[in-house]
Amino acid sequence: MIGVSVLGATGSVGCNTLDVLSRHPDRYRVISLAAHRNHVLLAEQCLRWQPLRVALTDPQAAATLRQTLAAAHCDTEVLEGESALEALAADSEAPVVMAAISGAAGLRSTLAAAQAGKRLLLANKESVVMAGPLLLAAVRSGGGVLIPIDSEHNAIFQCLPPDWRAGERPAGVRRLLLTASGGPFLDWPAAALAGATREQACAHPRWNMGPKISVDSASLMNKGLELIEAAVLFAMPVDAIQVVVHPQSIVHSLVEYVDGSTLAQLGSPDMRTPIAQALAWPARIAAGVEFLDLIQAARLDFRKPDPVRFPALRLAEAAARSGGLAPCWLNAADEVAVRAFLDKQLNFGDIPAVIEAVMDNFAGGMVEDLQSVMAADGQARHHARIALQRYVSGRLRTSA
Repeated sequence: MIGVSVLGATGSVGCNTLDVLSRHPDRYRVISLAAHRNHVLLAEQCLRWQPLRVALTDPQAAATLRQTLAAAHCDTEVLEGESALEALAADSEAPVVMAAISGAAGLRSTLAAAQAGKRLLLANKESVVMAGPLLLAAVRSGGGVLIPIDSEHNAIFQCLPPDWRAGERPAGVRRLLLTASGGPFLDWPAAALAGATREQACAHPRWNMGPKISVDSASLMNKGLELIEAAVLFAMPVDAIQVVVHPQSIVHSLVEYVDGSTLAQLGSPDMRTPIAQALAWPARIAAGVEFLDLIQAARLDFRKPDPVRFPALRLAEAAARSGGLAPCWLNAADEVAVRAFLDKQLNFGDIPAVIEAVMDNFAGGMVEDLQSVMAADGQARHHARIALQRYVSGRLRTSA
């Protein structure tokens, strides 16, 4: 039995992970679960899986969960706070850790899992974007293995030589092609994008995801973050990574080799495939997904992304080229802007404008340690709040 810890258990990736684990009860044991504040769903998961311990970063939610589990005579220990996430990530009883906490909130626990030498199933791309050098160094010093879970990066991983390790440039690879569905606004005119609603932005045509990543997919910022992630994980220059819009979401990414071969990983758009692949690697296990029918799919389309309608991709490419702490600033600015959009404080079309205003204030700096990363994250959020207030004030004056 292999012990597994699922960080971000109540999110989309976390729930899909538990679904895959449920199909192999003779192979995996859920040791711990973690979430932010969704104590209701976490209580259901505790009663189903009987983990040894769980953690919630929100103390009030943790207190409520303790009461719920006590009433149900469930012996699962309930921890609270960010330090509890790190403790679960480093727990020796769980050699496999699914790092699926979204955003900067998942950085510390992801680093803890890497330093503890775990098989790190990385769904928290922000850890790479914010602190890629630190994460790769932690994986090396801890002696563990990092397997990417994002469908695009997992697809690349599956197309690479079997001896590849995170942070190394794969032998014989000329170029990486990251596919993007194009999101719900793929064919919208630029004028219409400005007034897109939260509901429209979250209505992804292919994937069922949380609200933040859905908005990022709608703006193509998610693909920009994935470009940065690919550059770090696979040690490839930005010029050797191309984003290709593929509306069907069947080809999840491609690897072009120097001999002219191009390898692609295909499958139904279902996160359980990369999750199962990473859990069992180098073996294969059933994931419960619908198998791909190419005859029914009929055609596969590819096109270039439109940089005019989707400027977020351009901003991410610029941050990737700048390197250092620039991607950290980009991620922080995006988190603030998207949160404001989801709270109906900001128009969809103003999200990249706020991010660009923040990046105009970036004065350089390198990723030296965790403190330098967190300081940069705080500085960028400060500038983002200032930029956000400017756009909100301008909108209110216009409406008045």
